[in-house]
Amino acid sequence: ISSAFPSWTMAGEAKAKKAAKALATGTKSKRSKKIRKSTKFHRPKTLVLQREPKYSRRSVPRVNKLDQYQILKYPLTTESAMKKIEDNNTLVFIVDTRASKSKITEAVRRMYEIKTAKVNTLIRPDGLKKAYVRLTTDYDALDVANKIGII
Repeated sequence: ISSAFPSWTMAGEAKAKKAAKALATGTKSKRSKKIRKSTKFHRPKTLVLQREPKYSRRSVPRVNKLDQYQILKYPLTTESAMKKIEDNNTLVFIVDTRASKSKITEAVRRMYEIKTAKVNTLIRPDGLKKAYVRLTTDYDALDVANKIGII
């Protein structure tokens, strides 16, 4: 069964009716304005994406200025330091002032392959940092001092 009009005219008719309705009522309906109850305006938080640069802005990666050779300057060989070695199983070093206790522990472990029990630090009046490195019971400070060449 075929109708008097082709199917494309039906679609056109529907489009024409829609256009006529839009002309009569208007396409933009009036929106009610949001009532602001505060005098302050807080800028809405939007999505902050992580940077993904196309290339590195540095030609060469930064080198670690505080490596184990930079942290431990030299061992102290004073009389009081020797007494510490013998009595308290403790080595005494002059270290970089920027070095933290954990960095000192790591540097001693890397340089001399010894484990430390604890590290005490102080800054001397001349501005140098002194570190008292207490060794664990499995290491003897006298043996380590001999290996280093303090004694």
